[in-house]
Amino acid sequence: MNDVQEQFLRDNIRQLIEVVKQKRSAAAAGLLNEEERLRKVVRDLIEIELRALTETTTPDNDPTPNKSTGINMLEDLLKKIIPVLETDYKLLTTDPEQRQSFRAHIITAVIDALTPAEANNEAGEAEAGADSLEEEVDIEIGSAADDEKFIDIRTDAEKSDEEEDEDPREEFGMQGADETGRNVAYNAFKKIQTSIIDSYELLSNSEDQELFYDYLIANLKLYFDKFEKELASQVDEPTNQAYQDAKAEEDEMSEPAGDEELDLGADEGEEEIELEL
Repeated sequence: MNDVQEQFLRDNIRQLIEVVKQKRSAAAAGLLNEEERLRKVVRDLIEIELRALTETTTPDNDPTPNKSTGINMLEDLLKKIIPVLETDYKLLTTDPEQRQSFRAHIITAVIDALTPAEANNEAGEAEAGADSLEEEVDIEIGSAADDEKFIDIRTDAEKSDEEEDEDPREEFGMQGADETGRNVAYNAFKKIQTSIIDSYELLSNSEDQELFYDYLIANLKLYFDKFEKELASQVDEPTNQAYQDAKAEEDEMSEPAGDEELDLGADEGEEEIELEL
């Protein structure tokens, strides 16, 4: 083989080697791309699983409503009226009788406010039966017709003066109860009265009405108990026998020391008096 042939062979071998290298590089690059795509898919799957896990373990800030519409309405009402009652109740700190009066007046006022609504509902249910009895009622038995004929001869000034003389808190109050608690309860109830009646009158189902009424009174009492505990000024501090023994020993040791100091002072004073004499 001459030099020309040998050089030609070498050139072909180099070209083949280069081709093989290029194929190997292309194959390696393909593997890298495939691996990168696989990594991306795995990362996406992990993110989806983490998101689902987080949504599952996150507390539900919007709890499922109660099965009773009456309780749902009551819960919404309590969120409005309890902060009002708490603020006014905790203003009464001079005497527990003031808070007891406030509590009694609020509960009584709520009962009185809902009683007409209950009566109206019961009247509506019995209306069909009442219609059949209306014809038997004698119109002259009632005095409504006579009352309509009454002519009020008082002047506007006299009517105004009479209205001013009547204190609505007197009618609101209960005999023998603390008047400060009554007055604060009167103002507090004026703030919540409309909300209570409106919430109750939205209910037409008798079971909802009964649950609303019963649970409202019960919750008012429970919240007043809670407020009273929070206002308690004296709290018994937990203790044990070891502390009590150590405290008693400390008190016993401190008493003689105090007596000796007094005796020494008296002796010194007597010596000074004797020296002066």
